Amino acid sequence: MASSLSAWFWNERLWFPEGLGWADLEDKDGRVYAKASDLWVALPIALIFLVIRQIFEKFVATPLAVVMGVKEKVRLRASHNPKLEIFYCNITKNPTQGSVDSLCKQTGFSERQVQRWFRRRRNQDRPSLLKKFREASWRFTFYLLAFIAGLAALIDKPWLYDFRVMWDGFPVLTLLPSQYWYYMIELGFYGSLVFSVASDVKRKDFKEQMVHHVATILLISFSWCVNYIRAGTLIMFVHDSADYLLESAKMFNYAGWRNACNYIFIFFAAVFIYTRLYIFPFYIIYTTYVYPLTMYQPFFGYYFLNCLMMILQCLHIFWAILILRIAIRFLSANEKVDDDRSDKEETDESGDEGEEKEEVKNGSVQNGHVIHNNNHRKAE
Repeated sequence: MASSLSAWFWNERLWFPEGLGWADLEDKDGRVYAKASDLWVALPIALIFLVIRQIFEKFVATPLAVVMGVKEKVRLRASHNPKLEIFYCNITKNPTQGSVDSLCKQTGFSERQVQRWFRRRRNQDRPSLLKKFREASWRFTFYLLAFIAGLAALIDKPWLYDFRVMWDGFPVLTLLPSQYWYYMIELGFYGSLVFSVASDVKRKDFKEQMVHHVATILLISFSWCVNYIRAGTLIMFVHDSADYLLESAKMFNYAGWRNACNYIFIFFAAVFIYTRLYIFPFYIIYTTYVYPLTMYQPFFGYYFLNCLMMILQCLHIFWAILILRIAIRFLSANEKVDDDRSDKEETDESGDEGEEKEEVKNGSVQNGHVIHNNNHRKAE
C-alpha cells in the first residue's frame, strides 16, 4: 500500500505539464538538478540554527540590550495561593465577576485582592522585555543577512528584472550552488522557528504566524521538488526585503528609542505594502498564475503552487491592515508606534499604588530593582 501511495504521490501528471516528467530532471552532461532527497539537509541546518541562536542571544543580543539601554520593568509577584493558582492554571486566566465572587468566598480575599492577584499572575507569564529584545535581535540579524544573500544570488539573474524568464526552459533548469544554499538556509531557518515556537514570544496573531510558517515551508519544499527554483528564490527575496526592518523597529521600541522606532516602522510599512501588496500579487503571482497558461495546460502542481501563494497573500493583507492601523494612528496623532499583536502588561489600579510602594519598600519585588513610573503603562 505504501508503494502504491508513493507511486500516486510522485505521479508525473500531478507535478508536471503534459510531456514533461522526472526523467527531465536526471543529472546528466554535468548539469545538476534539485532532488527531493536534498531537503533532508534542512533538518540539521534547523538544529544548528537553534544552537547558534542560543549563543547569539547570550553573547551578542544580551550585551547589545545593555548598550541600547533596555530596562526591565519590575513585576510584583502574585502571592502564593493554591486555590487561585489551580483556578488560573486549569480554568481561566481571566475570571468573570461571578468567578471572582466565588473565589473571594473560598480564599477570604476581597474582590480587589483577587483581581490584583490575577493581574500580577498574568504579568508573571508575560515574556520579559529582554527576552523580546533578544528574539527581535536574532530575527533581525538573520533576515538582514538573508536579504543580502538573496540579493547577491539574484542580482545578476535575468529573472529578477523580467519575471517571465523564470519559466524559460522549465522544468530543465540547472541548479546553481547559490540557489542550493539559499534554499536550504531559508528552509532550515523556518524549520527552527517551528521547533522553537513553544519558547518564543506568543502574540495575538500566533495562529496566523503558524499558518505562515507552514505555508512557507510547504512552498519552499514543493518549489524545490518540481524545480520551480527561480520562482522560489524570488518569493523568498521579496519576503526578506521587509522583515529585517520590522525586527529593527522592535529592537528600538524595546530599548525606548521612540523616534528611531517610529520612523523605521513607517519605512517598513512602505516597503511591506510595496513588496507584499504590489510586487507579490501583481508581478510574481501573475507570473505563476497567468503567464504559465500561455505555455502549458493547467496541472495539479500549478494549482497547488498558486494555492499556497494565495494563502500567503491573504496573510499579507491581514498584516497590512494591522500595519496601516498603527501607521495611521502615529501619523494622525503622533502616538508611539505600538505592536497591536502584543499582549500588553497590566498595571494595578491607582487605588493600589500605595500598597505597591509599600511592597517595594519591603522588598516584595521580582528582581530587587526599584519601580519607576509604575502608574504608567509601558508600551511594548
